[in-house]
Order: sequence, then structure tokens, then C-alpha cells
Amino acid sequence: MNLKKHIPNTITCGNLFCGCLGIIATNCLALDKAFYFLILAAVLDFFDGFAARLLKVSSAIGKDLDSLADMVTFGVLPGFIMYKMLGLALLNFNKEVAIDIYSNFSIGEIELGIVENLNLSIPSLFVPFLAFIITVFSAIRLAKFNNDIRQSDSFIGLPTPANGLLISAMGYILITQFHKDDSTNVNRLFFSPITLVIETFILSFLLIAPLPLFSLKFKHFKWQGNQIRFVFLALSLVLLITVQFVGIPLIILMYILLSLLVKFV
Repeated sequence: MNLKKHIPNTITCGNLFCGCLGIIATNCLALDKAFYFLILAAVLDFFDGFAARLLKVSSAIGKDLDSLADMVTFGVLPGFIMYKMLGLALLNFNKEVAIDIYSNFSIGEIELGIVENLNLSIPSLFVPFLAFIITVFSAIRLAKFNNDIRQSDSFIGLPTPANGLLISAMGYILITQFHKDDSTNVNRLFFSPITLVIETFILSFLLIAPLPLFSLKFKHFKWQGNQIRFVFLALSLVLLITVQFVGIPLIILMYILLSLLVKFV
């Protein structure tokens, strides 16, 4: 048996496994851990294709497996994270009640009392389910990618891994900052239910928008032909060193702007 041909698919399965672990972590509102799992999955997603090209063992099964893994890790998981963030924001960051309502689907007298004190109606508790629009549009984006020959060396629309990194970074920031006294105003601005719903629709649109974006996958490591990739990685490293994980949303924004710069300048 030629074990070499199974290496890329094994890496892809690692991506899928990390996505499953991220979903479990998200259900417990451990959004920081979900972020770590998604980071690891993104690294594996990068190296499965690189390994396939290096070992010259690309296959149709590997391509389909990669899309299925991406659907779970960068489609279901980001939608689930946004769902939890919306639930937290709607309930004024009350983790215990958010777990009761949006993890255990349990609404008793205590939960109803808190909901009434927040001036929320029962129908408004269904707002977080809008987050799964992200999952739906991720599926559409992956289906289009698999059948669009124009996206062999570049992307049209925001890639699902980039979208997943952005949303999971937001979850990480929320869960590690909302309990701090000096972050209240920041949370009110960036993590209000209205803001998160708007972000949900914008990110869903960007997934399928006719927006040309460069690919981060290297076919070789020479400067010629990879200038934009090296510049992007260098600037991303600077942001990560200076502001750490808070810089990831800025990195995704920079990715979009650099792609537009390359396309139209």
C-alpha cells in the first residue's frame, strides 16, 4: 500500500476533527478554545493542499474531502460561534442564562424573569438563530468554489477559512474581554445584538460576492509571483506581535484591501 497518497487526506481529517472539537467548545461558551481549534484547523487546511502538491498525490476524493471538512470547520463552527455571541449579547452577557437558553434550550421561571428584566420579548430570543445564515452561505460558497474554474489560483468571494478566522477571533475577544470593567463600552459598541446581526449579513454576502481575492497557497517559495503573499504575511505578523489576536479582524480587512489593490492598481 502506498501510504504517501493518504498523507494529505489525513491532514484534512485533522482539520475536520478540530472543527468538531471547536463545536463542542463553543457549546460550552469556551469561545477562546474554539478559536484555538479553528486556528489549528486553518493551519492543517493550508498544509493538506501543499502536501498534495509536494507529494504529487492530488485526487478528486481529496478535493471533495477538503470541502466537506471546510464545511464543518469554516461553515458550521463560525455560524455556531456567531449564534453564541448573539445569545450572549442579547442577554447582556449573562453566561449562565445564555447556556440555559441557547445550549440546553431550557427556559424556566428564573430565565423568564431575567428576560423580562432586560425588556426582551420571547420572539426576540430567536434572533441568534440568524447566525446560521453564515453556515448556509458558506455551503453555497464552497459549492461555487468546487465548480468555478476561475478559482484555481485565486478566490472570488471571501474564503471560508478567512471568514471563520474573523468570527472566531471576535468570539475570542468577546469571551476574554467582556468580564473586564474597562471593556464595557467596547462590548456595547462592537458586540451589541444589532451590530452582530449586521456583521452576519455582511459576512454572508462577502462569501458569495464577486470580489477577487488572492490565494495564500504557495506553489513555490520564490519572491517572483509571491510578492503580495509575502507582503501580506509580513504585515500580518507585525499585527499579531503588536496587538496579538485582536489583530486578526484587521488582518482579514487588510487581506480584502490588498486584493482590491492588486486587482485594480
